Amino acid sequence: MLNQYPLWKYILLVVVLLFSSIYALPNLYGEDPAVQVSHRTKSLTEEDRLLVEQTLKKKQIPFKSSSVVERHLLVRFNDTETQLQAASALKESLGKQYLIALNLAPATPEWLRALNAQPMYLGLDLRGGVHFLMEVDMVAAIKRLEESLLTDIRTYLREEKIRYRGVRRDDQGLHISFRKLENLQKAASKLPRQFRDLEFTEDEENLTINAKLTEVAIRNEKKAALQQNVITLRNRVNELGVAEPVIQQQGDNRIVVQLPGIQDTAGAKKILGATATLEFRLTEGSRSEWLDAEESGRIPLNALLYHERDGSPVLLNRRVIVTGDQIVDAASTIDSQSGTPAVNVRLNSKGAGRMGDTTRENIGRPMAVVFIENKIETKKVGDTVTKHRTTTKEVINVATIRGQFSNRFQITGLESMEARDLALLLRAGSLRAPVEIIEERTVGPSLGKDNIEKGFISVVIGFCLVLVFMAVYYKAFGMIANVALTANLIIIVAILSLLQATLTLPGIAGIVLTVGMAVDANVLIFERIKEELRNGNSPQASIHAGYEKAFSTITDANVTTLLAAIVLFTLGTGPVKGFAVTLSIGILTSMFTAIVGTRAIVNLLYGGREIKKLSI
Repeated sequence: MLNQYPLWKYILLVVVLLFSSIYALPNLYGEDPAVQVSHRTKSLTEEDRLLVEQTLKKKQIPFKSSSVVERHLLVRFNDTETQLQAASALKESLGKQYLIALNLAPATPEWLRALNAQPMYLGLDLRGGVHFLMEVDMVAAIKRLEESLLTDIRTYLREEKIRYRGVRRDDQGLHISFRKLENLQKAASKLPRQFRDLEFTEDEENLTINAKLTEVAIRNEKKAALQQNVITLRNRVNELGVAEPVIQQQGDNRIVVQLPGIQDTAGAKKILGATATLEFRLTEGSRSEWLDAEESGRIPLNALLYHERDGSPVLLNRRVIVTGDQIVDAASTIDSQSGTPAVNVRLNSKGAGRMGDTTRENIGRPMAVVFIENKIETKKVGDTVTKHRTTTKEVINVATIRGQFSNRFQITGLESMEARDLALLLRAGSLRAPVEIIEERTVGPSLGKDNIEKGFISVVIGFCLVLVFMAVYYKAFGMIANVALTANLIIIVAILSLLQATLTLPGIAGIVLTVGMAVDANVLIFERIKEELRNGNSPQASIHAGYEKAFSTITDANVTTLLAAIVLFTLGTGPVKGFAVTLSIGILTSMFTAIVGTRAIVNLLYGGREIKKLSI
């Protein structure tokens, strides 16, 4: 018989609707103001939770609940005023080893959390926070690679016992000079096999080998610099304790960082943009020789001239023992002997091996810690904007090696805040290339709340207008379409929640557009049914023909829109992607509810029996 579905299709629809309703529910419960507590070096336990609760009770600050979530502790409150009081009290009581961050925690009931049902994330424009657009300094990335290769070439030539006059770098590349032609020829035969990222050319007249990076090496280095910077920035944001941050690549040399709910924008800028790292080097000569070198300008070939923070000169060996890249953990602390701020450092196996060998062979000799910071300053003179790249290198600590150590040691000679920030930067990793914040936008939480209300109202108004129009114009069939439209909205919200997608204003626009488009398929089907009735067909035959003949038109219209949405998602960034995601999901769900859902209800009401008239 016409217009009948098998039982399994009805069961499938009920299961889909029930499943979608459960996973859309968390979005109705809102969020609790919360304080997120984490430790710089360890995961928090139940003991830490009890300590925090006792602190809040002692200060007479009421709280809803507290729980250990992954590595940190989450304490919920009834209002933002209590949340701020608690954050101040915990910062004062717990000490500098704990990180305190304001947060908004979903108020989802326990039974829903047990099913892993979570609400959608709210984007920056809805929640408030700060948006940074950062540009990676690719020139510095290439310079860093060339300087690394410069050191490797020196080491390789010494290992191969090939005498050379000097190795230097300029804007044209690397230049290796020799005193004898035979040494040049010997190096020219071996260097290309060892350094495949460089193209070598020989200048026998000037006894020089010139080298420059290959196009492939430059391209790979730029890609690696961008990817490592994204990872490092993500690590730094995690250290700041920001919930649901967005850190993503934009184009070939830019990174977008969005920090919802962040309040200390100046502190965030300082941590995100810092490119601080460390080098450990042995000293050369005595203090009198350091002063002579600065006054005369004559620096030994195996040494470099640095300065301590008070301006005193220091001669350091050209060979770097360990760099910041080999530090796997760092924590700020207080030195037990001097009572001054310090940083405990732990090295990886490679760095530990080099540090162990160096300290074993140089007991009694001073070793220096060099603090290196890269900065980009933008200056505007008239209509011309210029960028000046500066690198600051200063010796923050010179200490005599008293015994062998390898993977664990301590750095002193720092101020309190400096020790904390340095530990954070070393723990999160150093940026492969400097970044410059070229755009900064701050969205206040009040504006975010206003956006949420307006977005919600726009969805409700659009939804209600469509419901009224369909009910008035298509009567009973219009009410069936309204049921499918409601189910469509529930399924969209459920899918976005399951994907843990971030909802933004453009995303809300995509949902509003989907609400309007969702009834297009029903309009095509209902108009086709009316046309079949006017042609004298029976109601059952008209229903069957309406769904069958409109199917190809509906598919064509939705597939073309879906293709446009996929192109937007592929080529777009940020808000455009958010719009494309909700639009794509809405198209797919609307086709399911409009074709399968309404057909199921129509078949249930009209199928398998004789009818004389349709309410359409």
